Amino acid sequence: MNVEEILATLIAFPSVVGTPNGAIVNWIRDYCQAAGAEVTVLPGPEGDRSNLFVTIGPREGRGYIISGHVDVVPAGEPEWSSDPFVLRREGGRLYGRGATDMKGFLACALAALPGLAAMNLRQPIHLAFSYDEEAGCRGVPHLLAALPGLCERPLGAIVGEPSRMQPVRAHKGKAAARLEVVGRSGHSSRPDLGLNAVHAMAGVITHAVAYGQSLADGPLDQDFEPPYSSLQVGVIAGGQAVNVIAGHCTADIEVRAVPGVSPSSLLEPVKAGLFALRDSGFEVIWHELSSYPALAPAKGSELAAVLTELTGQEPHTAVSYGTEAGLYQQAGIDAIICGPGDIGRAHRADEYIETGELAACRKMIHGLGARLAA
Repeated sequence: MNVEEILATLIAFPSVVGTPNGAIVNWIRDYCQAAGAEVTVLPGPEGDRSNLFVTIGPREGRGYIISGHVDVVPAGEPEWSSDPFVLRREGGRLYGRGATDMKGFLACALAALPGLAAMNLRQPIHLAFSYDEEAGCRGVPHLLAALPGLCERPLGAIVGEPSRMQPVRAHKGKAAARLEVVGRSGHSSRPDLGLNAVHAMAGVITHAVAYGQSLADGPLDQDFEPPYSSLQVGVIAGGQAVNVIAGHCTADIEVRAVPGVSPSSLLEPVKAGLFALRDSGFEVIWHELSSYPALAPAKGSELAAVLTELTGQEPHTAVSYGTEAGLYQQAGIDAIICGPGDIGRAHRADEYIETGELAACRKMIHGLGARLAA
């Protein structure tokens, strides 16, 4: 199968984040085994989705990880010009959900596998494919926990998020939480007999937004845009009718943290504001949704030098979106972002990747194999 055929197959699996992924995992497993690779399927605690770890070359050597995720965001945008789960080609563009984020990268890695198997590698190349990255990197921690039993400590991990094939050395960290307030409903003509959860949440959000604005004062890292940590309330839900006192309200909030700042710590003032509502008779619940660390640029990174040589591009210092690379770094593995496509095309209708970008990615992976060949 060529890379376009593999991409069409991957896109045909609607592996939306948070849903079972057995079908796509099984197809990738069978494909990799047919290419002569050693494959380990790692079921997650959810019971209906798994990570995959694939090794080509001698398992006992120290090699490199090519890292990606099999999940995609939903494709409910009405602006799609065609079925988002059927690959569509127009000229040099290939359209479909996940084409850029990030099944294009997976297709390149899989297409390269037979060639890597023929290279007689003296050091291994591993493919690490995770689940539920789009929900805050929920799958890869289980893969990383199992890694010591799967291979020797890797020399580095290439995380193939879309970067136009330019190596990227740093990204922000993230933490997200759902705030839940339970009050007491009743007729709106007697507000004295109820506890309005929407009103209470409004106060928490007002203080959270003001606190978020203060993050612009620092710490600052001028490699990022914006150069400071940030906070956003993305979803609010509560109440049932205008003449009913709202007895329940939720709000989803996230922070993005520059390296050196713990994302979870940035949420502590918001958490304190939520729990203060207990003094007024409300019930409150704090649900942690996700958390992953920033990727800090490693000084004198050999991996960055390798990617510069393989891509012909000097590394870009930082991006503001998050990836699994920070978790690899936290696990003691040098990590860098480098993949085909543009993040600006992701998570939107008519997502696409260019055939030239896929060719450049395959060239990079082939070059990595050549470095490790006997």
